Amino acid sequence: MAVAIRMPLLSDTMTEGKIIQWNKKVGDKVKGDDVLAEVETDKATMEVVGYEEGTLLYIGVETGKAAKVNDVIAIVGKEGEDYKALLDAGEKKPEAKKEETSAPKKEDAPAKEEKNTKESESSQVSPIGGDFEGARLKASPLAKKLAADKGIDISQINGSGDGGRIVKKDVDSYVPAAAKTETKTVAPQRPVQPFAQTGQESYQDIELTQMRKTIARRLSESNFTSPHFFLTMEINMDNAISSRTSINEVSPVKISFNDMVIKAAAMALRQHPAVNSSWMPARAGSDGGDFIRQNNHIHIGSAIALPEGLIVPVIRFADQKSLSQIAADAKDLYDKARNKKIQPQDFTGNTFTVSNLGMMDIEEFTAIINPPDSAILAVGRIKETVVKKGDGFGTSNFMKVTLSCDHRSVDGAVGAAFLQTLKKFLENPVTMLV
Repeated sequence: MAVAIRMPLLSDTMTEGKIIQWNKKVGDKVKGDDVLAEVETDKATMEVVGYEEGTLLYIGVETGKAAKVNDVIAIVGKEGEDYKALLDAGEKKPEAKKEETSAPKKEDAPAKEEKNTKESESSQVSPIGGDFEGARLKASPLAKKLAADKGIDISQINGSGDGGRIVKKDVDSYVPAAAKTETKTVAPQRPVQPFAQTGQESYQDIELTQMRKTIARRLSESNFTSPHFFLTMEINMDNAISSRTSINEVSPVKISFNDMVIKAAAMALRQHPAVNSSWMPARAGSDGGDFIRQNNHIHIGSAIALPEGLIVPVIRFADQKSLSQIAADAKDLYDKARNKKIQPQDFTGNTFTVSNLGMMDIEEFTAIINPPDSAILAVGRIKETVVKKGDGFGTSNFMKVTLSCDHRSVDGAVGAAFLQTLKKFLENPVTMLV
């Protein structure tokens, strides 16, 4: 019997997935553990495993195109089997008991089915980079795209990743033998960029990645629905600098200033639980109204910039972890994010977020709240400043932080009190070790 393969829901923010490539074509025999397609989501690139054996009868989404969550992207069944009835049933029936026998439209799918889908889809995907049997070339989707764009035969590239996997840097550093000799004698005949010619107007349209689409939608919703206000405070980091130097002499993992900010924020949230909250709108069909959810656990999201956009890995129970544990967790999550191996459980569930642009010499900025949080901390660089000391002058190191708050759930006095506690922890780091 033919079975529909659907676009899985991989995160609470995902609404659609883009097919990067199909590893099978219509008519191919497939096994239960075969990777049918590689899909770009709003956070990472995943591999879709059908877990069905038979013949690939139908592909519903072309390479480079996107499909909504729960849309049918392929059908697997017996060779020659009529699958059109399966598609027709999906268009006519508003709901069905079994996912395999219908393809309900997104607007008609009952809430219960969506819940079941969230719980079961994790069994349909695996992160890019795993080892799979067969002769399929081991290369990341980005590496394949770059190679295709440059006209490079990717099979000629030696991979430096796990198990010989070809990654982006392998493509960037690859130089064909012929090109090595030609580059010394052959000069380009015209500028590569179309806008190099003086006086000529031009532009370039850049297709949005799934991550960029989600950033645009989520932050627009946050900015226009959450009444933001901002509180800025200056923190003396002299003791933090000396303490970090001493800690790193004995720590098994290098501690960064951002790790110290995360730890301080987590401990400050423990004393100011009103900041560790979420504004919850009334549920559709519920008799109750809006309410505030105050979280008893503390999960700190730490924003990191990728070429495709911003992602926020989450350090769970940060208040209960040592600085070295936070540093180790952060490093592992950042590496996963950069290598597109991050999983949904790694970037969901945040109760508070830290965004740090200090390493890029930004002194001060305001950040848009990362839903469902009620606040986000924007961290600037540490700047040496001349100050009066005794009868003379000296220098001290200061860092500015700005707290963006959702005024529906956090009042100004509450946010200010939180910053005062954060300041005390960072200006006297030994208190974080008690």
